[in-house]
Amino acid sequence: MLRFASLASGSSGNCLVVQSLDLIGTTTVLIDCGLGLRDTERRLARIGLAPSDIDAVLVTHEHGDHAGCVADFAAAHGAVVFLTHGTARALKAEGKLHDGVRTTFIRGEHKVSVGSMEVLPFTVPHDAAEPVQYVVSDGAARLGVLTDIGISTRHVEQMLSGLSALVLECNYDRDMLWGGGYPRWLKERIGGPFGHLDNREAGRLLAALDRSKLKHIIGAHLSQQNNKSDLARDALSDAIGCEKEWIGVATQDDGFDWREA
Repeated sequence: MLRFASLASGSSGNCLVVQSLDLIGTTTVLIDCGLGLRDTERRLARIGLAPSDIDAVLVTHEHGDHAGCVADFAAAHGAVVFLTHGTARALKAEGKLHDGVRTTFIRGEHKVSVGSMEVLPFTVPHDAAEPVQYVVSDGAARLGVLTDIGISTRHVEQMLSGLSALVLECNYDRDMLWGGGYPRWLKERIGGPFGHLDNREAGRLLAALDRSKLKHIIGAHLSQQNNKSDLARDALSDAIGCEKEWIGVATQDDGFDWREA
């Protein structure tokens, strides 16, 4: 069985938990760790896990809301950190990764095994050193995670087709972003090809996928300033013609509870 939950999702910190359970044992990983150490520990307890349950942290890129606590958590609890060479260099340059942390280097489009999980990192356009996103599988179910990407590509759509579950970035509503108080340079960065997906573009990406096996769609990484849950849910449900209640939304305060892929 493959299940997943979010500790938090948004511009102030992201952390997704993925767990594979089979007759041999249990493998549990975090995808990103952008919360404070104590906050991460508290939120793990909220979904019934201890920090020692975490076998590895899969890092998407070096931005603080995704990687700010990776080294602290790994050092405190003995988890292995999986990341690209570019992400490692960027974190070391910022003093956020040190030699005492166990690391395993990955490359986009090269599968790795983490316990009973198969992990496929794939490259995405985002303004980071060597960013990736992930598809995680237990051999039966497949979970895709796409939370930081400026524009969809055919390659990304191929990676995310045929999934059992998808956590998909809906970072902003275009009207709210451009009508809001952010400086122009920041609006252009967020809305550019190496920034983030807005609700409508997320919907277009979702509509382009093979969704024949899809059981869960979760809108994620919503901006608290430039988006609303109802707008994200409406955009995704309208794009594929499903009931709005079928679309989940991850929040900054609560993430979302366990779901089985």
